[in-house]
Amino acid sequence: MSVAVVTDSTAYLPADVVAHFGIEVVPLYVVLAGRSGREGSDVTSGEVARSLAVRGGHVSTSRPTPGDFVAVYRRLLDGGADRLVSVHLSGELSGTLDAAQVAATQVGEHLVTVLDSRSAAMGTGFAVLAAARAAADGASAAEVADAARQTAAATRTFFVVDTLEHLRRGGRIGAAAALLGSALAVKPVLHVTDGQVVALEKVRTSARALNRLVQRAADVAGDAPVAAAVHHLAAPERAQRLADQLAARLPALTELYVSELGAAVGAHVGPGAVGVVVDPTPRPATEAGQRPQDAPPPGPSEHGQD
Repeated sequence: MSVAVVTDSTAYLPADVVAHFGIEVVPLYVVLAGRSGREGSDVTSGEVARSLAVRGGHVSTSRPTPGDFVAVYRRLLDGGADRLVSVHLSGELSGTLDAAQVAATQVGEHLVTVLDSRSAAMGTGFAVLAAARAAADGASAAEVADAARQTAAATRTFFVVDTLEHLRRGGRIGAAAALLGSALAVKPVLHVTDGQVVALEKVRTSARALNRLVQRAADVAGDAPVAAAVHHLAAPERAQRLADQLAARLPALTELYVSELGAAVGAHVGPGAVGVVVDPTPRPATEAGQRPQDAPPPGPSEHGQD
């Protein structure tokens, strides 16, 4: 049985991984400066960062349409896939999952399994990658879906933002939680739990916030093999510093990706955001398949789709 894997553009998988495994990416839409375009091709993260940096600048996002998913699902099935596994951004954060589910009913729910990662960015991406690896190994649709579910449940996402205003304005965090960031010199450390963005703790400076991201990642990793990803928006130096610290602190790091957030998520976290995603369920290097980059020696490597 041939199983194809589908995701949306907020997974922020490295472009070479997408190409290698033949993962199909359905883009979200981003609206800024009076125009709407697809994330990653029509609207870049740089454009979003510049727009949000201007006082009064506003960026909004919208989900793919069910028709977008129907077109992709039918093309993959017509192209030889027997079953599809479609893994997406948390349904608590976007209507993307709902659009995929509507499309699945139109194409045939016996052919398409739609999964909610309950996460975002590489919190979704690592689940998609686990599914794609299982599919490449000839697993059944049920086994591919289970690989995604297990990875999504285990993966942890932590991040800090310069201001909570963008998350509040987009409805991704409550007004009460947003007040936490308005206190003098307080930098909230946030995480994604049960599909929602939640304040985890507060520290007094940006440097301490980054240190807490590293410590949180180390707590998840322990001494076991892990994969990790560092995301940022218009903060490459901070991201690189975080990646260097992770490489030094995680003794059994098997994969480390560094990438700028795309426009859809970037619009909600704002410039200066930095985060780390930890996947404690990576495959050993000897099982990584044909792609040697799946298990590089610990150290940052820059990837991205934008």
